[in-house]
Amino acid sequence: MSNKPKQVAILGLGIFGSTLAETLEDFGVEVLAVDIDPVCVSRIKDNVTKAIVADVTDREQLLELDINTFDVAVVAISKHFEEAVTCTLLLKELNVPYVIAKARTKRKKIILEKVGADRVINTEKEMAYKLAKHLLRRSIVDLVELDEEYSIVEIRTLKDWEGKSLSNVNIRRVYGMNVVGIKPQGSLKMTMDFSADYIIQPGDHFLVVSKTKEVEKWDFLTKE
Repeated sequence: MSNKPKQVAILGLGIFGSTLAETLEDFGVEVLAVDIDPVCVSRIKDNVTKAIVADVTDREQLLELDINTFDVAVVAISKHFEEAVTCTLLLKELNVPYVIAKARTKRKKIILEKVGADRVINTEKEMAYKLAKHLLRRSIVDLVELDEEYSIVEIRTLKDWEGKSLSNVNIRRVYGMNVVGIKPQGSLKMTMDFSADYIIQPGDHFLVVSKTKEVEKWDFLTKE
C-alpha cells in the first residue's frame, strides 16, 4: 500500500490485534475492532472508533459491519488457524481492498496467500527483526517496514540536534528522512501538527519515513 489508510478493521483482539488497533487509533486512523469475545471488545471499546462483538467467520455478520467499506482489514486471529483462513477468504470475496493476515509457519503463510491475503506477516519474526535493529541502532525506538522499499521509524533526538529548529537540522536533506510526526519530551502521543520552526528538545522522538535500504546505513544512530 502506498497511501495511509483512513479506516482499518482489526478482526481478532488478542494482544497483537488490540495493540495494533490502539496504535493505529493513536495515529489518527479510524479503527473498527471486532472479536467474538465480549470481554475483549469491552476492554478496547474506549480506545478505538468502534468495537463490536461479532463472528468474523460468518459472512452475514461481516456484511452487517460494512466490511467492504474499509481500506484495510487485518485478520489477527491466532488460536484457530481454520478461522483465520475462513475470515481471509470471506474478506476477499466481499471485496475488501487490502487484507493482512498473520501466520507462524511458512506452510500457513502459503495457505493464507492462496485464499487471497495481500500480505501475510510473521509477528514473532518481525519482532525479532525490530529488536535486533533496536540493539544495533540505539537511537531507534521502533521500526516497521511498510513494504520492500520504505520503512517508518521512530527515533530519539540526537545530541547534535538539541536546541536547533527542524529547518536548521534539515533532516530530510542531510539524513534522507522525512519527518511525519513528533513526540515531544514527556508526551505519550505523537503529533503531526508541527512546523519547520519547531525547536528540538532533549528527549524528543521523531517519526520518520525512509527508504528501507538506507536504514542499514544509519551509523549515526549508534550515537548516544
